[in-house]
Amino acid sequence: MGVDAISSLLRTAAAVPECASVAEWWPRWRALTASTAQPFERAILGGAQADRLGWAFASGYQAALRVLDPTLPDEAIAALCVTEADGNFPRAIRTTLTPEGGGFVVSGEKCWTTLGPGGGVFLVIARESGCDEARPSLKAVRIASGTPGLVIESMPPTSFVPEVPHARVRLDNVRVAASALLAGDAYLEYVKPFRTIEDIHVHAASIAYLAAEARRRRWPQEWSGRAMLLLHALSGMARLDPLASETHVALSSALALGEALVAEADGHWVKAGDDPAAARWARDRKLFGVAGKARVQRLAAAWVRLDTGS
Repeated sequence: MGVDAISSLLRTAAAVPECASVAEWWPRWRALTASTAQPFERAILGGAQADRLGWAFASGYQAALRVLDPTLPDEAIAALCVTEADGNFPRAIRTTLTPEGGGFVVSGEKCWTTLGPGGGVFLVIARESGCDEARPSLKAVRIASGTPGLVIESMPPTSFVPEVPHARVRLDNVRVAASALLAGDAYLEYVKPFRTIEDIHVHAASIAYLAAEARRRRWPQEWSGRAMLLLHALSGMARLDPLASETHVALSSALALGEALVAEADGHWVKAGDDPAAARWARDRKLFGVAGKARVQRLAAAWVRLDTGS
């Protein structure tokens, strides 16, 4: 998985065109990834051909969502809607899913939906109406942009990767067919595994972006070799159970190697002087610290389960 895409990074030398908006990025990503249905390869290809970290992130995010739901349409930007005003843990989810007339009605509000303003299909996490408040039953439902009652409001740009937009998504009695409901427990089968799946694919795309820049800018070969090692490691992890403790332990070590590569990349970017790409890197590298606290907690819990055999 992804071996050819990773190997091609060692031959990357051509400059990539500048890309300033989702409207420009999306058709490029679709064209780049049309040759493969493998999400990990799509993440690598998108990262290697990004002109900035934001589009590498977007590539990894779209690829990760297609691991989560392989039936997502290729022609539409997808967005996962989990977080609400009180957070993204089960009891914080107040959006409701109510049976009605052979289908369902969805009502609630989501915030910080990544790529929401450009989204064509939304995977919305909602609690089943009438469920236990302390232990809510969560379901995932697919809702297309343009569905009556679905309102998408752009949120202010973030201080890093500002080109990647976020949205507040309001659902005002949105009616969907029964076929829009995804099977299974949404927390166990979508929310929890996505945290790991996203980490793998976003980090792979981001390292692919750096590896391509390293070849174009003639960074030390030793740095590029370690970047290739990390990408091959992440490729293997993409095949593992995203909920397994062993996966979390291995991924933590892989991301530590990524942190070292990123720290060294800072020095190489400094040598680029007033290059706009270097300025974007200095602005955007904070992306690697997002969800760091959650990863620490995930790793600690994984070691406890391994130590106790639970």
